[in-house]
Amino acid sequence: MPRAGLTADRVVAAAADLADEVGFENVSLSALARGFGVKDASLYSHVRNLQDLRTRVAFLAGGELIDRIAVAVEGRSGRDALGAFADAYRAYALEHPGRYAATQIRIDQALVADSPALRRTAEITYGLLRAYGLEEPDLTDAVRLLRSTFHGYCALESTGGFGAPRDVRRSWERVVDALHTALTHWAREASDG
Repeated sequence: MPRAGLTADRVVAAAADLADEVGFENVSLSALARGFGVKDASLYSHVRNLQDLRTRVAFLAGGELIDRIAVAVEGRSGRDALGAFADAYRAYALEHPGRYAATQIRIDQALVADSPALRRTAEITYGLLRAYGLEEPDLTDAVRLLRSTFHGYCALESTGGFGAPRDVRRSWERVVDALHTALTHWAREASDG
């Protein structure tokens, strides 16, 4: 019988909070159970195993991230939308390092297809890029450019990897300007189809 008050949503939310405190890679069912004052076995009524828990945290975090981005980009277009998207992404990554790390894990594609948050992420991201006149296969390439740029910058910033005295916020703005320029002048590739 599940412990009173313990639900899958509470377990996942607690795991996300724990990830922000100790790092996503350090979240364990044992640590989570200790936090609830229960034995590890009590959690198995709510999650199948550690991988299931991590996947659920990834979906939770992905939903939080895209909700923040959606609010930021609403009613905006072009450089303004790109900047709002980028700033919301960066703020979430820096404020919630464990949750953000969860959004970077590889998830079974069958589970991805069933995720409203991940479908919404694709819709908003591709919508932003279609405003630059991009179509496939360029859309996929542009998504990869944004994701790798944003992730790389946030990963370096969060670990103190930028040692130069230049303000990291100003550099971030220049990165977004460069991305806008690249997207505006994108060299289109003909579709393979």
